[in-house]
Amino acid sequence: MKIAVAGATGMLGSRVVDAVRAAGHEPVSISRGSGIDLMTGSGLAEALRGASAVVDASATGSTSAKKSIDFFSTVTRNLLAAERAAGVPHHVAVSIIGAAKVDANYYAGKAAQEKILTAAHEGGWSLLRTAQFHEFAKQLVGHGKVGPLQVVPSMRAQPVAAAEVAAELVTIAAGEPRGLGPDLAGPREERMADLVRRYLAATGQRRPVVEVSIPGAWGRGMRDGSLLPGPGARLGRQTFDEWLSEQLG
Repeated sequence: MKIAVAGATGMLGSRVVDAVRAAGHEPVSISRGSGIDLMTGSGLAEALRGASAVVDASATGSTSAKKSIDFFSTVTRNLLAAERAAGVPHHVAVSIIGAAKVDANYYAGKAAQEKILTAAHEGGWSLLRTAQFHEFAKQLVGHGKVGPLQVVPSMRAQPVAAAEVAAELVTIAAGEPRGLGPDLAGPREERMADLVRRYLAATGQRRPVVEVSIPGAWGRGMRDGSLLPGPGARLGRQTFDEWLSEQLG
């Protein structure tokens, strides 16, 4: 089976490409590196010809609601149009647990993506909502250093391994469209500040972690449990500490 991966060079996308190969399928990498810009859609239909499914693992680095909505809306519409033109029967998207409820900042883009997908591609899509990845703590370390301090948003999370998400996306892509499936989260709830402290300690970085409350709907959603899995969610196996040990090995 030929499975196209949008955002194939990103943190999740690269793992999806690996998972496609591990499952015995043929990946088609869709990225700027392959000469395709998801924001313009130029060349997309040609690249997707012969594919049985598309996994959209694209992402933006912006936390602006306006930019996030523009990115995810544009990419989703371009992919769906190209899939129709190329005769691809299955679109697989990944979103964030609680994004539609919070609908602010980065999550506003994911909420917009979900709305477009469910409205415009009825019957030929699958959507997997997941918790934050274990890798999110590492990303926060890279962006939250303020002088001698490490600033981390006050946040409840149940992080999951990106590799487990990638494998699940490929399993979904290899089957029939299923619409909205069960959420996928990690094995246990954590506080993001604690994860960052453990990451810093394990990597030999010595600086105090300061937990701050982000204002507005975005920060409230981080604190009030909106981003945690609900009843019926599937739980991954790898804990954050197991993932961290693997990174250092």
